[in-house]
Parts: sequence; C-alpha cells; structure tokens
Amino acid sequence: MEISFDERGLVPVITQDAESGQVLMLAWSDREAIDATLATGAAHYHSRSRGELWRKGATSGNTQEVVAVRLDCDADAVLYLVKQSGPACHTGERTCFHVDLSQGDESFGHPAQRAVRLLDDVVADRLAKLPEGSYVAGLHERGLGYIAQKVVEEAGESIVAALQGDDEGLKGEAADVLFHLSVMLHERGLTLDDVAEVLLERHH
Repeated sequence: MEISFDERGLVPVITQDAESGQVLMLAWSDREAIDATLATGAAHYHSRSRGELWRKGATSGNTQEVVAVRLDCDADAVLYLVKQSGPACHTGERTCFHVDLSQGDESFGHPAQRAVRLLDDVVADRLAKLPEGSYVAGLHERGLGYIAQKVVEEAGESIVAALQGDDEGLKGEAADVLFHLSVMLHERGLTLDDVAEVLLERHH
C-alpha cells in the first residue's frame, strides 16, 4: 500500500514508545524523511518551518531508535514505534501529550498558550467569513501593505510605552502587535503555530 501524502507532500506521523505504548509526539514526514527512517533506523521528520529533513535528537541528543514503521488503513497516517532516549518533548516531559484537558479549558497550558490559540482561531475565522463590520475584514480589504504598517505602528508604540515605564500601556500595545502580526501571517498563509515551530526548533 502506498502512503497518501497531502498536497504539500506530507503525512502526519504518530510516534509511540514500543515498550510502554505511550504516545510520545506527533510530527510530519515527507517521502525523504520516511525513506531516511527506513534506511537508518533513526526517526526522521520534515521541518515545515525550515522546509528540510531533520533527525530526532540531532541537537538535543534525545534520539528515537525506530523498531517498526506502520501505515494506517486509509494510508494517510504513519506510526513510528520507537525506543526513546531521553524526553521526547522539548519541554523536558517524556511525552508531548502531557497537558490534561479532562479538567476543562483552564487546565489547557499556560494563559499565553490559551490566548495565542484563541487569537489565531479568531483571526482565521474572520478572514474565512469576512463578516460585515469586522475589524479583521477591514484590514483584509485594505491589503497586506496596510497591515504591515499597523504592525510597525504598534511595535513603535510598544517601544514608547516601555521607555516611558508605562507597563500597563506596554501590555496593551504588545497585545496589539501580536494581533496585527497574526493577521499579517494569515494573509501570507501562515499562523502563529508556524512561528512557534521556529522558536521550538531553535530551542532544540
């Protein structure tokens, strides 16, 4: 059975501990990454932010020895069964799935994570529907150049607030920067998740 890659040439890969059965992480692979994994026995993935092949543990040392590579029944997802060396998650946790949602939304990560997720979702929804009277829709109508100008404007106001020692003002202006940055990213087909991936990979 052939792997069904998406329009980007990617397929989601679930990585599971071969001994305990614990799900460790979810990443993406292209044909090159799958071939490298099968050829070397080391877990390889595709970095969507850098657009290149990466081997798990190449910089962190937290490698994954692949015991088996399996394909699901629809051929659109891959499972790596691995022997994990060290934590799988960049946070130092054994698994990337360490956040417990069973206690409700308040348990979902830190306030920054919840806020950024909500912001990104709202911006995406407004750009998809372009409702009348929406500020995001208005930004979209004025074009990318205007949106970029707003990012610069809000960044400048953040600097002024910081230099004046206006912490409350700084928080508000920084929120405006993040908001307009999210709109600009979406206009280019990107999200704050793409930015987060770059930061996480730099951390590695």
